[in-house]
Amino acid sequence: MTTSIEAAFSMFTTYLKAERGLSRNTLESYGRDISGFMAMLQSEGKENVEDIGEDEIRQFLSSKIDDEEVKTRTVARYLVSIRQWMKFLVGDGIIETDPSEHIDMPKYLQNDPVYLTEREVDALLNAPDESTPEGLRDRAMIELLYATGLRVSELVGLGVRDVDLDSGCITAHGKGGKDRVIPMGEYANAWIRRYLDVSRPALMHDGDESAVLFTTRRGGGMTRQGFWKNLKRYALVAGIKKDLSPHKLRHTFATHLISHGADLLAVQEMLGHADISSTQIYTHVSRERMKAVFVACHPRQG
Repeated sequence: MTTSIEAAFSMFTTYLKAERGLSRNTLESYGRDISGFMAMLQSEGKENVEDIGEDEIRQFLSSKIDDEEVKTRTVARYLVSIRQWMKFLVGDGIIETDPSEHIDMPKYLQNDPVYLTEREVDALLNAPDESTPEGLRDRAMIELLYATGLRVSELVGLGVRDVDLDSGCITAHGKGGKDRVIPMGEYANAWIRRYLDVSRPALMHDGDESAVLFTTRRGGGMTRQGFWKNLKRYALVAGIKKDLSPHKLRHTFATHLISHGADLLAVQEMLGHADISSTQIYTHVSRERMKAVFVACHPRQG
């Protein structure tokens, strides 16, 4: 039984919308990326997904690489979108093998993001002095950042009403006014609850009814610059040699999820990436793990 290219893409978009719940902008991004590939296939008389092979994908990407107006990052995004489509078709049993599996990413994606090890994260989390209101607040902030992958602007912009302790989720206010709901896990939930019960009342002035979640003794909310400086100080206390920033904790969140088997599309949604190629950089851990397994187990490595 054969499946037309158009029908296969319609199935894919229905899956992304119904089962993944992706935003309209993300769906449109997939549509733009894959439509050019479909047009090339149809121009060559290929009508069914069974006609799509590695050569066809390479031909399409090569044509884009040769176009001086198309950036390497865009070509990489095309490949990521095609891979997600092919992965869906294999999973649904429409095709037997993924023709994009052995196609390498453009080199710009080989610059792996800097991230902390799990041991370094533990040291960082234990650095604040939790016996003080500020230290307890900072521990809660770092726990939440590592648990959710928030941007620092999203972290300091959280309001008390954005945290639902009963469901264990937060509502992040992302770029372009796009909100997303992210689970925060048991540890972050417990520290946020403790902060709200103990630390926040001690930091707030009498009569202050600020809706901001993370406050300072001077009144008002914690700033990005203030949190960044605190994070640097805690990195020194924890003995972390890397140049730490809030964004590197975001890298750490995504890297650790991927390394423990998280689905790439789920990580994309949690990070609030409109384009999955932005999330693809975190698969470097899987590549390194595969290399380590090969070296340790292959009979010719030894």
